[in-house]
Amino acid sequence: MNGTDEAMTAWRVLRPGPVEEDPMDQVRIPVRSPAAGELLVRVLACGVCRTDLHVAEGDLPVHRSGVVPGHEVVGEVVARGPGADDWFALGDRVGIAWLRHTCGTCKFCRRGAENLCRESRYTGWDADGGYAEFATVPADYAHLLPRGYADAELAPLLCAGIIGYRALQRAALPPGGRLGIYGFGGSAHLAAQVALARGAEVHVMTRDVKARELALELGAVSAQGAADPPPVALDAAILFAPVGDLVLPAMAALDRGGVLTVAGIHLTDIPVLNYQRHLFQEREIRSVTANTRADAREFLAFAAEHHLDVTVHPYPLTAADRALTDLAHGEFAGAAVLIP
Repeated sequence: MNGTDEAMTAWRVLRPGPVEEDPMDQVRIPVRSPAAGELLVRVLACGVCRTDLHVAEGDLPVHRSGVVPGHEVVGEVVARGPGADDWFALGDRVGIAWLRHTCGTCKFCRRGAENLCRESRYTGWDADGGYAEFATVPADYAHLLPRGYADAELAPLLCAGIIGYRALQRAALPPGGRLGIYGFGGSAHLAAQVALARGAEVHVMTRDVKARELALELGAVSAQGAADPPPVALDAAILFAPVGDLVLPAMAALDRGGVLTVAGIHLTDIPVLNYQRHLFQEREIRSVTANTRADAREFLAFAAEHHLDVTVHPYPLTAADRALTDLAHGEFAGAAVLIP
């Protein structure tokens, strides 16, 4: 395929602002040929992530004007740039995730923390993503995908799943421990299944009634309101909702030595913490910044061995604006996925 000979449908963020004010436009743009070391993929499915919402609404500062969002991309390789032949064959199904470049030489990259690289770049923020019919990706940042899943089911694994997995790792949940999950959307419902498969006891706090029902169906022991106390003290907790006010009840729910991880890239301001009530007895708060490719490989291997129940809500690519609006308003439990 010669990328300059074809055009495709895509969505661009042209006016970052509230989703109700239509920050994205549907456009026709050229299909870009893959550069050296890159793959060109035909998009089969693209997940709709809360980070896309933050980019569209301007919560995350613009890195590239008019960027095409979307970083949970399942695609078929249709062309390879020079030097990419050894990575994947034409026709292979591959995944494109959030992380798409690191320097490989800084102190963070050298110690296996490439997610902290100051030169890191991201799909759907620094480079065009999957709200389109075609997308490119550096071949060494594309992912092999597990079998046994439909395209739409795979898409949320590529960010919601990977970030949830890293957040769970950062939470340092002890074997058989009690895990609290605050917010229960695309990422949370996958992280909960990983924790349950490892023998954890899971308690979910979320405002959404449908999400509470889904949590109980998946095996959570309890499900209550977003700021309600769980029925037991927690060994660890993960905050998926981008609501800083929830840090206080989450910290208060932790047992001694408990860890709260904040999984989002954006969080509203956290109210004042009380040292005795929220931090004493060696309670900790940890942030989660992106992920490494090792995280992705580990999680996708786990998904291959333990089939995850991925709750998806398909939308046509032409309805990407509606999917983002529905996400903002909590209109579904699970994950929205665009299908070109």
